[in-house]
Amino acid sequence: MLSEERQSLILDRLRTKRAVTVQELVQDLDSSAATIRRDLTELHNKGLLQKVHGGAVSCDVDYFTTEPDMNTKANLFTDEKEAIAREAASLIEDHDFVFIDAGTTTERILPYVKAQNVTFVTNGTSHAAFLAARHGRVILLGGQVKAVTGAIIGDTALQQLDVFNFTKGFFGANGVSVKGGYSTPDPAEAAIKTKAMHHCHHAYVLCDSSKFDKISPITFAPLESATIITTHVKGAYSSYTEVREVLP
Repeated sequence: MLSEERQSLILDRLRTKRAVTVQELVQDLDSSAATIRRDLTELHNKGLLQKVHGGAVSCDVDYFTTEPDMNTKANLFTDEKEAIAREAASLIEDHDFVFIDAGTTTERILPYVKAQNVTFVTNGTSHAAFLAARHGRVILLGGQVKAVTGAIIGDTALQQLDVFNFTKGFFGANGVSVKGGYSTPDPAEAAIKTKAMHHCHHAYVLCDSSKFDKISPITFAPLESATIITTHVKGAYSSYTEVREVLP
């Protein structure tokens, strides 16, 4: 049995039992104890389980299906979001062609942008209003407005994204985890994020400490698709993608 298949079976057992012993895995998978321990070590290092004496237990990952409104989110983790936003803004250079995702953390980037002659594309209605007043060069995607987040969603916006090639893109996520990648509750918003990220030369996900080890219903990209900008790195995320850690 190949190691990938064996490790997949180990994770399947953990999903149903929450804990397994080396001995039962030896019997179930017809493998040696040394092989099983090596598999558990590899999976532990990837953040997919927690290795304990005599076996392994499932990682504690929070699942959630809803999100607070924009006003509530805007008042959470403000110091972290400001530090993350400043770092993100510093990455924007003169003449960049930038996608800015809707969301409270990405919106905080905008006052810190110092680069000149930047063209912004966004699906955030409040983002577009700020950028139009301050920078002038902004394209707001068309489509349906989602009341909770003020995000533009739908087929029209998705079709418009097909023609763009962004130098950089900055995205929010409701959950960030090894298992679930970057995730969000709404399929329509997830579709916009996926399409926009696909059209970015460099993509960045802005992640305060509350987002790590959380899984929301829809994965819009795997971890390796973007660089994480955060103030507090949790777990082994740097094993999967680049992480830029800044002080709050």
